[in-house]
Amino acid sequence: MRIFKLKKEYLFPFLESISEGADLWAPTKKPEGKHSFQIIKDFSQIDLDYTRTILPPRKIFLPPSFNMFKATEKKYEADFSHVTEKIIFGLHPCDIHAILIMDQFYKHHYNDPYYIEARNNTLILGHSCWPDEHCLCKSAGTDIIEEGYDLFFSELEKEYLVWIGSSKGDDLIRRKPDFFDENITDKDIQKYIEWREEKDKAFSVSIDFKNMPDLMELKYQDPLWEKLGQACLACGSCSNVCPTCNCYNINDKPFLTENASHISRCWDACTLESYSEVAGGENFREARSLRLKLYYTHKLQAYISKYGKPACVGCGRCIETCPVDINIKTVAQSLDNETVDAFWDRFAKEVTK
Repeated sequence: MRIFKLKKEYLFPFLESISEGADLWAPTKKPEGKHSFQIIKDFSQIDLDYTRTILPPRKIFLPPSFNMFKATEKKYEADFSHVTEKIIFGLHPCDIHAILIMDQFYKHHYNDPYYIEARNNTLILGHSCWPDEHCLCKSAGTDIIEEGYDLFFSELEKEYLVWIGSSKGDDLIRRKPDFFDENITDKDIQKYIEWREEKDKAFSVSIDFKNMPDLMELKYQDPLWEKLGQACLACGSCSNVCPTCNCYNINDKPFLTENASHISRCWDACTLESYSEVAGGENFREARSLRLKLYYTHKLQAYISKYGKPACVGCGRCIETCPVDINIKTVAQSLDNETVDAFWDRFAKEVTK
């Protein structure tokens, strides 16, 4: 693995040169102050001073809704129009870890062509970050990334240290070799070490992910799930913002003018009541408590047995999003018998009075 230096004033000219013929996605700031990944037309739109985007980068690989194929009386025509040449710049380590989990998931038993085609046509350019009060990536072991990117930019004072993570990343560097300096000095190394040490100290919250699989098993029938179910709004927001969620539904949309149907795929959520409903109206997880239990079983137990890591990368999106404080932090802390200050806990106490 090679490391270069890049002066900050060269960053946007470099991005402009490598994004010719590709859609460049990067974090932008919305009017209300939150951030989202958007296709960049004006480089002044890029805002790297962010902690998390509203939606995770999986929306770039598999959009919330896209057409899979067109069905006629005689044949199916696959539709890969959502696949274009893309570069995603500004991804934080936790989101790159989430992409690595998706890489495994979508190739586990069956290669999902819609994800794989999009993934193969996308370059990943990561960027360093700073934790806030919701970041759990250090607990999840996702605060550092060693694979899954083509280039990774670690921001220092006036320059970046740029890690090359793939042959494609090396090709990008070769487009503008004059921008990059391979002479990494002892001073540069010391700056980076100090930055890493300060970042480690900045984490203010943690959970013990190692204990979660056993606790999920031991507390599968715990009253905690009923307490959570009483307060849950079943809005599906936690699933929509999670970078590793992958539930989807299929819609058949007939077009009489074409004498065909468009078979579209759209995001879904196992926390929604309709998700577990089958033909005849039977619903095996009608209770919100059962759906929440399924959701957190995936996050804290099932993925560890399959992929060796939890399906939570500690990004903090669910903490920031859920209006009743049902999130990875409060659920994990409750499973670990910690006292939590959460709306759902206060609501349960009021109900039982």
